[in-house]
Amino acid sequence: MAETLRIATWNADLTRRGPGLLLQDLRRENMPQIEAFMAVLRELDADILLLTGVDYDTRQLALAALVDRLAAAGLSYPYHYARPPNAGLPTGLDLDRNGRLNQARDAMGYGRFQGQGGMALLSRLPIVTDAAQDYTDFLWADLPGALLPPDMTEVERAMQRLSSVNHWQVPVRLPNGQNMAVMGYAATPPVFDGPEDRNGRRNHDESAFWLRLMEGALPYPPPAPPFVLLGDANLDPEDGDGRPGAILALLQGAHVQDTAPRGSHGRAEPAHRGDPALDTALFTNGAGGLRVDYVLPSTGLRVTDSGILWPAPGPMAETLAQASNHAPVWVEIDLP
Repeated sequence: MAETLRIATWNADLTRRGPGLLLQDLRRENMPQIEAFMAVLRELDADILLLTGVDYDTRQLALAALVDRLAAAGLSYPYHYARPPNAGLPTGLDLDRNGRLNQARDAMGYGRFQGQGGMALLSRLPIVTDAAQDYTDFLWADLPGALLPPDMTEVERAMQRLSSVNHWQVPVRLPNGQNMAVMGYAATPPVFDGPEDRNGRRNHDESAFWLRLMEGALPYPPPAPPFVLLGDANLDPEDGDGRPGAILALLQGAHVQDTAPRGSHGRAEPAHRGDPALDTALFTNGAGGLRVDYVLPSTGLRVTDSGILWPAPGPMAETLAQASNHAPVWVEIDLP
């Protein structure tokens, strides 16, 4: 193990339109997107990696197949963690008010099927699974200061979970025997709703959850340093849609450090306020480049380097574009 640790997150777009299809693709040869995914991870070479946008199945067969494919390519991640997401979990309610039940937007979190677009943590260091905390079933209405939609019914308040995918705190054992908490999440896009701004409010509160946790305002103990908060917040603090208050409070607060990882997708964004070098995703048919993915180490950790894996124009850039419209974000820290 090197003296530094590379920690990364990537929305790898390993989601499909039906259950079992990701596993099918992972078991096939010559699948272009899977091959591109593998090539990007070889380039990234992270020690701890949170993948978002990964379909979950109850037996975790897709995750096992993914880990096997990586090992065959020379990337060994002997430790991995995943839990059932709220994505696609049926509610039995008409949450989007369109008069029809059991559609993707009626699920606890958007999903055409249960487990679509979950998360997976891969690690070269041991994961202390028994000490992991899964906040995925935390109720939205129980968040202090929650921005609940004005049309939310009492029935919905009593059952609607905050997390659209997952919220976790997973300890990883460092070489010195100390644990480092990896706190991961993937938030809903703050769009695709109506004037009630249900998704925009929820997106805000999915990041606000971590603020409340670190402030000691939730019925869970605050995370003990060292820790890293990472994932797809689905929100740019400067550009695009959404309510940036919570993500700005995280980036500017006292609990984590924003090293502002940089890269270049090669596209000018003259209409944007934010620096395009901070963009982690490129939505070519819509919002353009946005900073939506984050790796935020706790303030006590010493960061030695950071970046966004936007390759220079050429074959590797084409490979990344074939895999996902997001780029991996990484931070290197000195091992405590």
